Order: sequence, then structure tokens, then C-alpha cells
Amino acid sequence: MTTALDRARRLLRAHPLALDAALAAGVLACMVAGSFVDPHGEHGVTWAVRRPAPLSLVLMALGAAALVLRRRAPRTVLAVTGTLSLTECVTGDPRTPVAMSAVIALYTVAVRTDRPTTWRLGLITMTVLTGAAMLAGSLPWYAQENVAIFAWTGMAAAAGDAVRSHRAFVHAIRERAERAERTREEEARRRVAEERLRIARDLHDVVAHRIALVNVQAGVASHVMDKRPDQAREALAHVREAARSALDELRTTVGLLRQSGDPEAPTEPAPGLDRLDELVDSFRSAGLHIEVARTDQDTTLPAAVGLAAYRIVQEALTNVHKHAGTAAKAEVSIVRVGPDIEITVLDDGAGAAGGPQQGGGHGLIGMRERVTALGGTLTTGPRYGGGFRVHAILPVDSRTSAPGDSA
Repeated sequence: MTTALDRARRLLRAHPLALDAALAAGVLACMVAGSFVDPHGEHGVTWAVRRPAPLSLVLMALGAAALVLRRRAPRTVLAVTGTLSLTECVTGDPRTPVAMSAVIALYTVAVRTDRPTTWRLGLITMTVLTGAAMLAGSLPWYAQENVAIFAWTGMAAAAGDAVRSHRAFVHAIRERAERAERTREEEARRRVAEERLRIARDLHDVVAHRIALVNVQAGVASHVMDKRPDQAREALAHVREAARSALDELRTTVGLLRQSGDPEAPTEPAPGLDRLDELVDSFRSAGLHIEVARTDQDTTLPAAVGLAAYRIVQEALTNVHKHAGTAAKAEVSIVRVGPDIEITVLDDGAGAAGGPQQGGGHGLIGMRERVTALGGTLTTGPRYGGGFRVHAILPVDSRTSAPGDSA
């Protein structure tokens, strides 16, 4: 039963003209049946066998036919049915319920237009029809037929306005829900993109640094293998240590990515400037000459700021090693200036004329992303007279960090 009703409802919604035609037929049947009711019988309202006037039948048929187009031209249909009802009020004796078509048309106008238009047209329809019925009919002005016209037109306007308001409310709720769903999807996509960038940045920092050291130490071992086997063994030991460290860091990163739930907190804190000496020593063991100047020993940095500073120095020294060669000299300066900490890495470019821009990698992009996420500034570029300069300013009290960069 329910399935049949749902199917019929969907069919009617798909064919609104057929629905309006069925409604018009029903209204015509009600008007014709009402024309046989005698409200003034000796014993109250009775069914009297009377024949409606031919003009009344024509007016009822025209009013019902106009309702077929009520969705396409609601104001025009209201004007037509109102005129027909006014004609019946003036000429009909006894009167027939042609005004029923005007009531349906007024309801349609209220549903499909705004509130000011509804009340303006409703007041005009109510006043004209009720006034004509009271002044032109043979019945007293206070007869129930006249009051009924006033009541039915007023209720049609009010009901139509209520239905329109309810539909607008439901539409707004549905639109808000769809907008919220789209916002959630966009936020999810944004978070996925940020997480992908963070993972790519971290993997680049790990792989670029360690593989650069492995490459240099392997070259040294190959060069001195025959003449200096002790130095070759030492270089191979450095290769093994760098490879082991790279594998450990990659294993940790991949292990966190493979967890299905929330990843557990790492047991080892994220690297910061407290491990700067260890980082510099790894480059020095690869043959790079580095000088370090620090005035931040008494500064406690947030984990995100410390990690960003460590990664900036690591990437900058890796670029020096790759693009300037082991014969270059690098200077690392870390200074606390007011609420900020400044990191500067310089090199003299003794090994190559090019800079990191020509390498085609993502090191400088990763550094800029880290600095921007913390609200700082990054300046990179060639130095006058040769070499390259990386200068970053990080706010120490910044509360904005890249996702997943904190310990």
C-alpha cells in the first residue's frame, strides 16, 4: 500500500500539469455539488434538487479550467478566477460556489510569491469579493455565504504563506547541510594535501642529508682504497653509519604512516638545535669546513621552532655540500634577536659556480614552507663575490606550527 502511494506521489511530482488537471477536476466537482446545496431550507442546510443557472455552470467550468495553469501563471489565474467569482457574486441568484476557484488560485499565489505580494493580492481579493457579495446579493450583508467568502480567502492567503515559509526553511536547512558537507570534504582534502607536503618534506630532509654523506664518503673510499686502506675503512665506516641512520629514520617515518589508528608518540624527541653539534660533525667528517657561531644557548625553543631551525641548517649545509663541494667553507650563525631567532648559513662557493636553484630539488621549497608555517621569513640567494646565503627569522613565541612538526 505504501509503495503504491509513494509511486503515485513520484508520478504526480514528475507530471505537475497532470496533477493540476486532476485538482481542477476535483474543484469543479465540488463546485457543481455545492451548487445543489440549499443553506436556507426549512430545516437548515439541505440538499435541494435545483438546477444551477447556465451562466453559473459556465463560470464554474471556466474557473476550474483556469486552475490547470495555476503553476505557470499564478497571478493571471488569480485575476481570471477572481473576475469569474465577482461576476457570479453580482449575477448569481441563487449563488453558486465559483469563489472556490479563486480561493485555490490565491493559495497558489501565496505559495509561489513573496509575503508582501501575498498580503497585497490577498487583501484586494478579500475586499473585492466580500464587498461585492455583501452589496450585490439578495441576502443580508451578514449572511453566512458572505462571511464564508471573507474567511476562505483570508485562510487561503495565510495557509499559502505558511507553506511557502516552511518550504523555504526546509530548503535553507538542506542547503546548509550540503554546504557543511562540502566544507568538510574540502577541509579533509586540505588536510590530506598538508599531510602529504609534510611527509614529503620530512622524507626529503632525511634522504637528502644522509645520501649526500654516503655519496661523499663512498667517493673518498674509492679514491684512497689502494694507497690509504685505513682511511678507506674509516670512510666506509662513515658510509655504514650514515646509511644506518637513514634507514632508522625512514623506518620510523614509514612505521608511523602504516599505523591504521592514531600514531603513537615517538619515543625519541624531534631533533632541535641541541643536536646541532652532532649535525655539524657529520658534515665535517665528510670533509666540509664549517664554522659555527651561537648566542642562543640560554634560549629554550618550542619543539616546532627547534625542529624548523635544525632542518633549515641541515638542508642549507646539504646544499653547500652538493653544489659548492667539500672545498667550500661554510659559516653557521644562530642569534637570538628580541622575540625572534635568526639562522644564517653562508658559503664561499669555492667548488661550483651554481647554486641550489639549479639543482631541481625541493630543499628551498621545504625550508620556505617550514618558515611560513611558523610565521617567519626566509631569504635565500647568491652572495656578492660568490657563494650562497640562507637567512631565516623564526619567532620564538610562535604558536603556529606545521601539522605533525611538533615532537
